[in-house]
Amino acid sequence: MEAHEAHELQEHAEHGAHESALRPVAFTMSVLAVLVAVTTVLGHRTHTQAVITQNKVTDQWNFYQAHKIRSNDTELISDLLSIVSTSNAEKAAKLEKSYADHQAKWTGELKEEQEQAEALEKQVEAAEQRANRFDLGEALLEIALVITSVTLLTRKRAYWFLGLGFGVLGIVSTVLGLLLK
Repeated sequence: MEAHEAHELQEHAEHGAHESALRPVAFTMSVLAVLVAVTTVLGHRTHTQAVITQNKVTDQWNFYQAHKIRSNDTELISDLLSIVSTSNAEKAAKLEKSYADHQAKWTGELKEEQEQAEALEKQVEAAEQRANRFDLGEALLEIALVITSVTLLTRKRAYWFLGLGFGVLGIVSTVLGLLLK
């Protein structure tokens, strides 16, 4: 075997050793990329859920407001009927009773509608908190992926360990997002 062939074999062996030493780094990067994708999808879906629920909150408050206006109008008409003299007292009494019945019904409904709107608002807040956790998890996992990739350029394992640390923080944030209700 000639000297230059021995030197080439030695370089090839060293290159193969570097490649096998970097396999865990490449695998870590692949796992981090998958986790980024999953966390991104979870975040997007949670943001969408928050927007849809916010629309329901708006609709519920509009429904409440419409009933509140109707209730106020009925109260005004009842007040007006009580002070205006009519030629048909029997009909006026029937109208007053009808308006009073409506008023009693709407008073209970208004309370229920308000409670429903407030419950939906809590759902929006919870969805936003979950989405924030997913966003933070996504950012940390992306940082982990970039820092870990620096290991391939520098061949220094410190970047791999630093990337793993950010990855763990990203996973923790994502899991906390999943656990929030």
